[in-house]
Amino acid sequence: MIRERIRQMSKELSKKMEGNQPEYLTGKKKDDMVNHPPHYNKAGIETIEAIKAMTDKGFEYYLQGNIMKYLWRYRYKNGAEDLKKAQWYLNELIDVVEDANKS
Repeated sequence: MIRERIRQMSKELSKKMEGNQPEYLTGKKKDDMVNHPPHYNKAGIETIEAIKAMTDKGFEYYLQGNIMKYLWRYRYKNGAEDLKKAQWYLNELIDVVEDANKS
């Protein structure tokens, strides 16, 4: 009776844990939806690098626009993930401005 209850509890716990196990247990790497979303890298080219090449001096405005977009929508869409994306674009903008000041 006790063994059967333990088995049942173990099965229930296993079901709850499905999909929530850390990478070191599953061997599967989780996608990094902030720094390297898989849908932004096709044929080995990061979308951000392609946009940087296409926009030249307008790249700073592109970054600024994305910062505003993610700050605007975080409460209504993806919460903290959108704030992290805004932070990512802000860090990128800081790097661009600092690099421009070095030149």
